[in-house]
Amino acid sequence: MRRTLLALPFALLPLAAAHATEHDHAHDHEEHGSLGKHEHGVASLNVALDGQTLEIQLESPAMNLVGFEHAATSEADKAKVAAAHQQLEQAQALFALPIEAKCVLQESDLDSPLFGGAAHEHEHEHEHEHEHEHEEHEAGHVHSDIDASYRFTCSNPQALKTLELGTFFGTFPGTTKLQVQLIGPNGQQGAELVPGNSRLSF
Repeated sequence: MRRTLLALPFALLPLAAAHATEHDHAHDHEEHGSLGKHEHGVASLNVALDGQTLEIQLESPAMNLVGFEHAATSEADKAKVAAAHQQLEQAQALFALPIEAKCVLQESDLDSPLFGGAAHEHEHEHEHEHEHEHEEHEAGHVHSDIDASYRFTCSNPQALKTLELGTFFGTFPGTTKLQVQLIGPNGQQGAELVPGNSRLSF
């Protein structure tokens, strides 16, 4: 099933991430109550490698990927959403997996209120989407997110030493920082990637 590798381990990570960046964002933490919950320009990336299975989860404010968060009503906005959806489907290009690792995409899931019916072409459950929408309405303002999850099978995982996110930053220039949590052969680690430093090492 989806998210089996990522669901439990990453549940513990926001605290660790908050402590790691506490000195940089102490004032943000006090003002907003939850660090990095929905910050424009910043997205979170969870990566887990277990045996030959590589899972990647991206959670981003829609603003970072399409330039707005309201429902796409104009033709221009709809085109931007469609383009972002198509780009997010090109996981192997976005995450630049080493060819030697021989990773093949087995499953992907794109989820956002902006995608409407497009996100439901895949036969997956979307219960959490309704939870997000409910929380947003309660808060009195809409913060649309775009979530993407991918599962690869890598027949030579030993060659998976790095993940290069330069293409991701180039494709989505509205994203200025990726807060990464990685679980791999060397244990659990966190990193912050930016366009000028976009390589994640396992």
